[in-house]
Amino acid sequence: MPDRQRAFARARALSDLGFKVDFGEHAFAKHGPFAGTDEQRLGDLNAALRDPDIRAIFATRGGKGSYRIADQLDFGAARRDPKPLVGFSDITALHLSLFRHCRITSIHGSLFEDTAGCPDTENRDILRRILSGPGKLAYGSRSDEATSALSTGGTAEGLLIGGNLDMIVTTAGWALPDLAGALLLIEAVDCQPGGIDRAMTLLRKAGHLRDVAGIVVGQFTTAEPHQSPRIIDILGDNLTKLGVPVIGGLPFGHGARPLSVPIGSMASFDTASGTLVVSH
Repeated sequence: MPDRQRAFARARALSDLGFKVDFGEHAFAKHGPFAGTDEQRLGDLNAALRDPDIRAIFATRGGKGSYRIADQLDFGAARRDPKPLVGFSDITALHLSLFRHCRITSIHGSLFEDTAGCPDTENRDILRRILSGPGKLAYGSRSDEATSALSTGGTAEGLLIGGNLDMIVTTAGWALPDLAGALLLIEAVDCQPGGIDRAMTLLRKAGHLRDVAGIVVGQFTTAEPHQSPRIIDILGDNLTKLGVPVIGGLPFGHGARPLSVPIGSMASFDTASGTLVVSH
């Protein structure tokens, strides 16, 4: 369930950028571990997709259980009036389903906060640029991110698709789009070596990664820091089997100072410069 005060603070930050903000009818509902029943969450989301006055949809939290409703969205309304959905974590299931059915560009991210609890200014400005009109954004690989060690040589170009690895695996076979020719973005939270290996193995052996053009690796965070080297080794072993360029260390996910990024958009990366460029 979303924290009301944090949600209101984020709404004020968007208002300060010049956007008019409203909340869904059941934005603060609660049902067990979820923010309302499936019907309530689906109803609010479909109402927003159908409302011509709404130009972007922000998730108030990571969207626990979004995969339960990802196949029931009003895809007809989304195709008639495309608008970005902003969110990450479990919201990835909705991003993937919307792209599979409607080829809609979404935003993997949120109005993230800095260590003082205020909107992070770099990420806030990125969101403003994405929502204000077309252009290009450049993201640099961060050497202090553990996944930066996974970068290989080479360049790659394609539609940037993906997000949270658990949700990519959860949607495989029913909501995951065709990844042929795509740059696959992966990030994960609460990582365990075995879980990461199972996820990557499933995607490889099921053929979902057979024709990807490249891999963009974001933040892989774990509550057990001593496991991080093993996680990077396991990721590297799986990614090497794909034989495609990989850029790691990107600031997308659940780690420190994450940034928002358009997905479903054309993108390219150059591992020599450590830069990912995304159109929006």
